[in-house]
Amino acid sequence: MGPARLTAGLDHCRRLDLPAHRTLHGVVEPRSLDELISLANEVDMRGRGGAAFPFARKLRAVADAVGSGGECVVLINGAEGEPASSKDAMLLTRNPHLVLDGAVLAAEALGAREVVLATAGGEVAEASVNAAVAERRAANVSGGAESRVPIRVVGIKERFISGEGGALVNAVNGENGIPPGRKRRAAQSGVDGLPTLLSNTETYAQLALLAEYGPQKYAEIGTSKEPGTILLTVSGGAAEGAVIETPTGTMLADVLDLCEAEIGDGVLIGGYHGAWLSADAVETAVISREGMKAAGATLGAGIIVPLGESTCSLGEAARVASYLAAESAGQCGPCRLGLPDVARLMCDLVEGSGSVDAIRRAVRMVERRGACFHPDGTAKFVLSALDSFEAEIALHLEQGSCGRPVRGVMPMPEREPEPEYRLEVDWSRCVGHGLCAHLLPEFVKLDDYGFPSFRKIPQFMLREARRAVDMCPALALRLGSNSGDGHGGPAPKPNGSPLRLVKDGMMKTGASAPRLTRVGAAPRARGTAG
Repeated sequence: MGPARLTAGLDHCRRLDLPAHRTLHGVVEPRSLDELISLANEVDMRGRGGAAFPFARKLRAVADAVGSGGECVVLINGAEGEPASSKDAMLLTRNPHLVLDGAVLAAEALGAREVVLATAGGEVAEASVNAAVAERRAANVSGGAESRVPIRVVGIKERFISGEGGALVNAVNGENGIPPGRKRRAAQSGVDGLPTLLSNTETYAQLALLAEYGPQKYAEIGTSKEPGTILLTVSGGAAEGAVIETPTGTMLADVLDLCEAEIGDGVLIGGYHGAWLSADAVETAVISREGMKAAGATLGAGIIVPLGESTCSLGEAARVASYLAAESAGQCGPCRLGLPDVARLMCDLVEGSGSVDAIRRAVRMVERRGACFHPDGTAKFVLSALDSFEAEIALHLEQGSCGRPVRGVMPMPEREPEPEYRLEVDWSRCVGHGLCAHLLPEFVKLDDYGFPSFRKIPQFMLREARRAVDMCPALALRLGSNSGDGHGGPAPKPNGSPLRLVKDGMMKTGASAPRLTRVGAAPRARGTAG
């Protein structure tokens, strides 16, 4: 929509190789650090990964951390773990040299040791970027100046939290790609412990355009406060899902019309840590940070997901809540225990047996208590769904259903199902010590006689479950798994339910647990829901 900048030339070819890119954009001349900071400040250039942090401040922070004679690294965040976003993958696949131009500009201005591009391993985007780096090396050998700074491509395991800054740095450093427990600024200590300029794929592409056009021409389109264009990913209930480049200031309704999107009960803005807009709010919403804030949402990484008319909006929100609970790092209480509880309560609400107040109480238990932003982002999404789908919730509580199926329009990755673990009891040995309930209070409940019943054990609690088995005074516990990975061989799968997330490798959090089998006798107890 409007002039093509980030997407210039892509209407004529699937991918811009180096010669085609240079024909369109030329060779960007190196700039000093002060020049680059001045350019970014003049148009108030912000990061396009979601946080919208001023890019000039990032540049200055890294330069200050380096001091005189030190080393630093420029890191491109191409780890697009958000299932509803495709803009970064599009850029890396079809226009990789524009991204690399911007990163090399920043690296030269900072005197960086190297440029590192991190993206999902094994995907087309990784292959495209590797090809682009090879093209630059070949051009350098033949007399060009395309590889002025070394460029390294790192393929990482993709999951929802992989794009968080600390998680990305950990993955590039060969560590577990999860957010660190403590906030760590990449500008101070990032790749290999060096000061690191970390920014999003689109941000570096925008920097290359800003250097090419200059601030005056760059600001000829868009709003006065937020000049230029922006990439949006439209999916969900859109008949023509797409990545769209549009000037800021465009009406959201026009973007949805272009994609033949039905709004239905609402439009999700800002991804799975974002918020829902009603149909009325969509009609007046403007594509910009300021415009979305006025409408009650956050533009974030430019993710737009209309629900459409044919799916159950509450069921879709419960699917996402379950996905987010499974995607956590599992390193703090709010993620390990709080998010699964929120997801289970959301699924109960879909079946008409839950309570909005119970969900709000569970959300309050995770807000502002996590080791990273994931619990807060999930809480924001869930609370927005409760406020936006009040009529739908009322139907589910009154009738058990709204009459519409859960069609799965919210994008989800295809995943291999994780093993499901369960505790089993040898009832001929169990005498009701209750120690297992003290060790795993969230997953083991005691009846009036002190005998246990169990909920499914998530994989991140496997170590604690094995500890409970080892410490049982009567040696009555064992651990089973549907993959034969525990002590007791394959476990039966949970009973089915109307809301199943088989496609995403997980069952509804509130599904019935397997029946507990007493050795040599009739069943004594039945597992609790979970």
